[in-house]
Formats: sequence, C-alpha cells, structure tokens
Amino acid sequence: MHVHEAVERRHSVRAFRSDPVDAALLREILELAARAPSGGNLQPWLVYALTGARLAEFKATIRAKFQMGTFETPEYAVYPRRLWEPLRARRSTAALQRYKAFGAGPAEDAQTLLQLRNYDFFGAPVGLFFCIDRRVGPPQWADVGMYLQTLMLLAVERGLGTCPQEIWSNWPKTIASFLQLPDTHMVFAGMSMGYEDTTAAINGFRTEREPPDAFVRMLGF
Repeated sequence: MHVHEAVERRHSVRAFRSDPVDAALLREILELAARAPSGGNLQPWLVYALTGARLAEFKATIRAKFQMGTFETPEYAVYPRRLWEPLRARRSTAALQRYKAFGAGPAEDAQTLLQLRNYDFFGAPVGLFFCIDRRVGPPQWADVGMYLQTLMLLAVERGLGTCPQEIWSNWPKTIASFLQLPDTHMVFAGMSMGYEDTTAAINGFRTEREPPDAFVRMLGF
C-alpha cells in the first residue's frame, strides 16, 4: 500500500467487529509509529493499551458514572469556547452527519447516544490511551499528535480501523486512577482500534475536506 492510499482510506471508524487484535501486531505498529518526528527527539508519548477483561472493566466504570450523572472537570478544552466561521460550520456539518448516520431522533438524543458509544470505544476490542507529562508544552502536544497520525496510517496498512477520541479528556481522575498514572502525567487522547464493521451505517459517510485554495498560499512558485 502506498502512503497516499493509507491517507485516503483512513477515517474515524465508529463501529467495530468483535474480532480480537493480535498483541504482536499491535506492538509492532506501536513500535513503528515511534518513528514519528518529535522536537529534539523527546518522544514525549506514553501509550496504554487495554483489551479483554481490563477494557470491559474500564468501560463499565465509565458507563456507570455517566448514567449516574457523575462528571469530572476536563484537563483541557477540546474546542475553543466560541467557534468562529468557517470552523463552526465544519464542526456542525460533521456532527449532523454523525447524528443522521446513527439514526437517532432529536439532536440531544443522538448526542447522548454518541457519547455512550464513545465511552464504549465504539465496540472496538482495543482501547488506547495516549498520555503526556503535564510539564511539557504545545510543541510536545504536537509531537503526540504526529505519533497518533502515524499510528492510524500504519493501522490502515494492516487492515485495522481507528477512531481518535479527545473526549477522554473529560475523565481525567477516573482514567488516572485506573491506569495508575503518576501525578505528573495526564491523558491527552484515547483511540478505538479494531476491525471495521463495514455494514454499519455510521461508517458509511465521509466528512468533506476543504480544497487547497482555502488554506494554502504558495509564494514564489
């Protein structure tokens, strides 16, 4: 598979088959993804992978807290408080696509359903958490982002689907306790990983991308 094919095929998978992911395969792509660039070669990413009984235990904990209305203060805001155009329109359009694909009724019901599915890792057999030392800055956050993208492209090459999930920043205390994180470490994001359920409607749409003229300025060419 060429790199451009992996880039084109990668999308956020929100329904997975129950087929397990081989531990050796997962370790292989986690290791290879570490070839991602990082400033000063700091390699600031820390990865926790859950499956089987441990993943089921964690999901049950989150599900119980969510249904009881127990919430935590997020480590960071995933989006700016007041989005401006065209960012606001892009986010709204993508959200409406997801709600429609889930086949839920009112937007409020669809949003709750989507949250529950997020907290279930969309049925994926592997749940990943990506952590970082809270003493680092934005450049190292970008490094972790590049690791995630590299990992997702490698997953496509291996026939796996993924869904990056910043929504896990909403549960810093529960995750830190479950993973036994030291106080210096925080959760940056999570990720669902497994084999895509290609029959699920939620996997049937693709969000649009802006043409280069909307974001590229070429000077001196």
